[in-house]
Amino acid sequence: MSCAGFKQRGMSRGDEDMKLIETDVLVIGAGPAGSSTAKHAALNGADVIMIDRKSEIGAPKRCAEGVSKEGLKKLGIEPNPRWIARELSGVRLVAPNGTDVWLNEEKVKLPEAGYILERKVFDKHMAMDAARAGAKIMVKTLARGMRKDGDAYIVSCQRMDEDFEIKAKIIVGADGPESRVGRWGGLKTSLKPKNMESCAQFEMAGLELEDPYSIEFYFGSVSPGGYAWIFPKGDDIANVGLGVLTTETDKTAYQHLLEFVENCPATKNAQAVELNVGGDPVGGMLKHLVADNVLIVGDAAGHVNPLTGGGINTALEAGMYAGEVIAAAIKEGDYSEKRLKEYQDICKENIGDSFVKYAKTKDYLLSVSDEELNKIADAFQEIELDSISTKELIKVLVKVSPKALVKLGKIF
Repeated sequence: MSCAGFKQRGMSRGDEDMKLIETDVLVIGAGPAGSSTAKHAALNGADVIMIDRKSEIGAPKRCAEGVSKEGLKKLGIEPNPRWIARELSGVRLVAPNGTDVWLNEEKVKLPEAGYILERKVFDKHMAMDAARAGAKIMVKTLARGMRKDGDAYIVSCQRMDEDFEIKAKIIVGADGPESRVGRWGGLKTSLKPKNMESCAQFEMAGLELEDPYSIEFYFGSVSPGGYAWIFPKGDDIANVGLGVLTTETDKTAYQHLLEFVENCPATKNAQAVELNVGGDPVGGMLKHLVADNVLIVGDAAGHVNPLTGGGINTALEAGMYAGEVIAAAIKEGDYSEKRLKEYQDICKENIGDSFVKYAKTKDYLLSVSDEELNKIADAFQEIELDSISTKELIKVLVKVSPKALVKLGKIF
């Protein structure tokens, strides 16, 4: 599809002419969720513009960069060596006292073993896919506000020194946690402190890793309300980070990270070459994802696993659902909340319902002391596993911990 479908005209506003661009769909935010939405809406015949406030899509990275193979396969995304930093073969779980549980391909099948991405390259790759599908992309473009105009919205934009407007039948908020776009469209997107992890991460070189093909998770008071991680990207290179709940600690995530790096044997001699900080919504999928002419997707919609904090796979998946529903709504000429609710229902069935279980597991883990975590790690040493996924791990947790059985037994 060419960009011929996008109309431009001058619009008089007082004494000045404001350029107005008209399109079917405006996606605000070019992360994985936004690019996936733009791609699938365009593939299904809609005229799409995607804008992003950054000058470079994918920078700065905001996450540990892990993604599951199964998730990519489900979406028909072919792995590309350009954006895969490392293929993983195992998982190491570390208790507060250092007791560890190794889960690798020699012991178990790893259906959710995945890749560590070069996120900057991956996000660009996804945006390029959207462009190839027919979406028009505008970088360094800030959405400043929006107003209703008949059965559409007009969004005020700024690119470099140019002010202009985009009129679209459907607006997609893919602008991250506590979405401004969703709020402008009448959705409640603000989050309680207990539902937002504060995260800090170094990319480091010079690590001394026991297995540079295994991801590592550290639990307990090292990272109150969350966990610390080491995600290898090379033999001595890794993303080293953690997430904390501000309701569980008086220190910042960055302060906790400095302590972790200083005390962890793998990192104490390593050097940081990059620092990223940000928020991760871990309260599960929001209740309302759509309003008339508006929907939200990805982090904006809470498409983040409340237990693991991972959201790339679900962002891509939700974007596919959003794009398909949007394109159908455009063809039907119905952009109402009632029509767009199909997207919300699909997300609830395929993403949101499982998140409810993971949120309850997260709440249980918040109630567990370091001593109890150590006992659970000891019990894990005796367990034989056939396969490993988040769900399988929780099932084992229920077996080894009486407290977990009481709180989680009926869920899993």
